[in-house]
Amino acid sequence: MMEGNSTAGSFTPAQQFSVADLVVVVVYFSLNVAVGIWSSCRVNRNTVSGYFLAGRDMAWWPIGASLFASSEGSGLFIGLAGTGAAGGIAVTGFEWNATYALLALAWVFVPVYISSGIVTMPEYLQRRFGGERIRMYLSSLSLLLSIFTKISTDLYSGALFVQVCLGWDLYLSTILMLVVTGLYTIAGGLAAVIYTDALQTLIMVLGAIVLAVKAFNEIGGYPNLEEAYLKAVPSKIVPNTTCHLPRADAMHLFRDPVSGDLPWTGMTFGLSIMATWYWCTDQVIVQRSLSAKSLTHAKAGSILASYLKMLPLFVIIMPGMISRVLYPGLRGLMIAVMMAALMSSLTSIFNSSSTLFTMDIWRKLRPGAGERELLLVGRVVTVVLVALSVVWIPILQSSSGGQLYVYIQAVTSYLAPPVTAVFVLAVFWPRANEQGAFWGLMAGLALGLARMGLELAHPTPHCGVPDRRPWLLADIHYLHFAVLLCAATGTVVVGGSLLTPPLPPARLKDLTWWSLSRDPPQPSMNSTSQGPPDGSCLAAPGTQQPSKAKGPSATSLRDAAEPPFWARICGINAVVLMCVNIFCYAYFA
Repeated sequence: MMEGNSTAGSFTPAQQFSVADLVVVVVYFSLNVAVGIWSSCRVNRNTVSGYFLAGRDMAWWPIGASLFASSEGSGLFIGLAGTGAAGGIAVTGFEWNATYALLALAWVFVPVYISSGIVTMPEYLQRRFGGERIRMYLSSLSLLLSIFTKISTDLYSGALFVQVCLGWDLYLSTILMLVVTGLYTIAGGLAAVIYTDALQTLIMVLGAIVLAVKAFNEIGGYPNLEEAYLKAVPSKIVPNTTCHLPRADAMHLFRDPVSGDLPWTGMTFGLSIMATWYWCTDQVIVQRSLSAKSLTHAKAGSILASYLKMLPLFVIIMPGMISRVLYPGLRGLMIAVMMAALMSSLTSIFNSSSTLFTMDIWRKLRPGAGERELLLVGRVVTVVLVALSVVWIPILQSSSGGQLYVYIQAVTSYLAPPVTAVFVLAVFWPRANEQGAFWGLMAGLALGLARMGLELAHPTPHCGVPDRRPWLLADIHYLHFAVLLCAATGTVVVGGSLLTPPLPPARLKDLTWWSLSRDPPQPSMNSTSQGPPDGSCLAAPGTQQPSKAKGPSATSLRDAAEPPFWARICGINAVVLMCVNIFCYAYFA
């Protein structure tokens, strides 16, 4: 975002930081702490349901805001603006593609997850397939991806931004942010995370709009953006595919499938696979939808998040392109917006990672663990994650930040498609079984790691240097590779399942799209023994059997029922949203 500022290295930030800027930052942190304390007091944090799923009593608006805020970490925030400055608007596809994945989450995946009575994504696969090895593999993979990709990129980019803007020490600024986020995540659980995310979304959106309006005013409006951008050569040079010159196709979303930096084929198909993994199967995201008080609220939350995801082109990416021409200013507000992006992302990751470890790994190690022990472990894991994040900072500093960010994107794109394939087949193909799913995941992991090893051994050549990398790297874009990897995994899952015995149909009840109970819910005779209704869906996960007791099943079915009026309102909004999305794609294509 700083690319157009030729004096970035020479000014002394602390001297330029005004009283007004300081007031903005202090007010921001105070608001965060206040909302964190308030939300921690609203929900019973002394139950597994209350701590990990916010009592399953969240309304649509904080869920939608949290879905948006969790996905807009500081790494993505800086990445979008920086990529906009370097390559134009095509990166918008990463945001707008989310619309379809969010609608699939609410209309297809959440009903299955609710009816199966699960808390974590690996737990769903165990219920669906049986056995322990898939659940343990996915839990471990998710934790490693969280620690070494999500937390590291957000911390690095956020702390770097604070260091450049405020002149604060990298350690001081990072530890301050970690302490504030860690405190209310540990104290309040998911409820505190979701409500503070709603505050962060408000700050992010309003702050980004103010910055965008100022940036557009200074450049003379949208008509002047393309002309000014195409003439701008950055003073701070980083290697890119155009030898630092603006791309001729900078104002186009759809780019050449062979020579484009973000080919339209990869952005349409490969990115859809990545988006399905992130929005429909990743613990950080799905946990928010599972906290909804009803399926209608989960749907409305997805719709709100989708509308918000339409904004980044105008309030992040285009201002990033303008920053190539001029530096927008408003430093205190920029700091608050960046802090909002960083803290909302970190709290989400901390909470979801502690849920994964507690519910999938700790309960496996200690099957008899009581509720108090699980809650204590969840809080301790958050403390450990905060500590790991601090230890990770010097490693990030010593490695080259830009290259690290590229490698981290590659890591995700090489490990996520197999998970997408297994989840889609688990939900839609009843014949899929544990052997097919496990060996599909292993084959996908092997292929993904092979490509990643090649990527590390043969980095992208700098501008003007001939590309002598193997054809797998030079000729197959990573988004195209994601399609091939997903297809290969799916093939192994299908082949392995067909060669081994199928699961009995009774085992699949409420665990696939085709076996959901469509009947109106019947009151359970033994519901009084299941505890409070909002938490009762959590009684079943402690058992090792895939079948569920009647009490939890009835609760889940009740949750999946929808009032016809609000179901219709959600459906109409989904259609309107898709029309807006298609129009924007067509206009900027």
